Amino acid sequence: MTAPGTRVGAPAPAEDTDDLDVEEALALVRESKDDSSAPGPGHEPPAGAADTGRHERHRATPWGRAREIAARAARSGARREPVSVRLGDALGLVLAAPLDALTDLPSFDTSAMDGWAVAGPGPWEVREAGVLAGHAQPDPLTDGEAVRIATGARIPADTTAVLRSEHGRTDAQGRLHATREAAHGQDIRPRGQECRSGDQLLPVGTLVTPAVLGLAAAAGYDTVTAVPRPRVEVLVLGDELLGEGLPHDGLVRDALGPMLPPWLRALGADVVAVRRIGDDARALRKAVTGSAADLVVTTGGTAAGPVDHVHPTLERIGAELLVDGVKVRPGHPMLLARLDEGRHLVGLPGNPLAAVSGLLTLAEPLLRTLAARPAPEPYTLPLRDAVQGHPYDTRLIPVVLRGDRAVPLHYNGPAMLRGIAAADALAVVPPGGAGQGVETELLDLPWAAAGIGVCFT
Repeated sequence: MTAPGTRVGAPAPAEDTDDLDVEEALALVRESKDDSSAPGPGHEPPAGAADTGRHERHRATPWGRAREIAARAARSGARREPVSVRLGDALGLVLAAPLDALTDLPSFDTSAMDGWAVAGPGPWEVREAGVLAGHAQPDPLTDGEAVRIATGARIPADTTAVLRSEHGRTDAQGRLHATREAAHGQDIRPRGQECRSGDQLLPVGTLVTPAVLGLAAAAGYDTVTAVPRPRVEVLVLGDELLGEGLPHDGLVRDALGPMLPPWLRALGADVVAVRRIGDDARALRKAVTGSAADLVVTTGGTAAGPVDHVHPTLERIGAELLVDGVKVRPGHPMLLARLDEGRHLVGLPGNPLAAVSGLLTLAEPLLRTLAARPAPEPYTLPLRDAVQGHPYDTRLIPVVLRGDRAVPLHYNGPAMLRGIAAADALAVVPPGGAGQGVETELLDLPWAAAGIGVCFT
């Protein structure tokens, strides 16, 4: 395993601790001293787990640190130029220019209710023709005069108030009487009540939500200036994968090809291509070097088996490994590499849940930073049930949210998707595990919908 932050195949330099805090630096020193030591009692790898060797475990990056490196890597490339995007395509983007009011809002005095525009004290003589929304400026009113008016319609000049439909009645002579007093200016939205032309409505860095789109449209915008979506290309590796039908003769269905593109889109990416490569080193190298995407995501091939071509390919093209293995289960053999300025590769393990772990550990913070999206606020919930931990790695466990508790799900092995398919979030379980009722950090899933009633416990 190659030391993170080095060119693949180059001698590994001493660990750079310039931007680590004191505790992290001391931990690295302690780990380097312990590299040649045998595991102590209670620190044997779990049954059935691959023994990667203590030295390799310590060269892997702690889970939280790996996420920080991925976010920082996205900031190190060339500046991404803002783009002009039509409102219909801007949902989920981040504003790269302030949203300033192009006009007063409202741009004229309007009625806030259906009723009558009245002038002076009542009773009032009612005009025959009413005022509707979208019509030109109506004639002014004179004292003692009223006119039927619709919500959103322009207020006639010299109007005192709008009398709501339910607060007025007409007598036999057709005169209007108020059944409740209307204060001066009541139910009139004056011009500029919400903003004046030139006012800043929203600052740079605002996430474009449906409400932001509505505000932009109301303020007269057809397009907004935004940070472009990161372009992602997915390369699905493995000769054993089927694109359709039932598994047979040692072949299995490709779960990652259908799962990763929509997941990446939910993380704010523009998935420009999904390609099947198989176990072909030459084809992999051609695909990686020929891609113009900001991020290349590969599935499988990150270990050291005879057909695991990701590391050798990165070495041949002179890529820089930033993360080479992460202390997390599932998903340990994930990696992050810088291909060239502004372009990266995230290598996901081939097992489906391990790939999800890699996606949320490395791809999510990198894509979020490229898109200038705000980091989610961390939060915790107590676990309803105890979760067994890994001796020295973080575990990511699918959970459902039930009230104020996170309920761990079964079917959480690296090759299983049954648990994550029913999950609302992933619980971040520290080394050693977490007991019942222990507050545990949660990673929300983009489509989380608590309370759906499916709970494999």
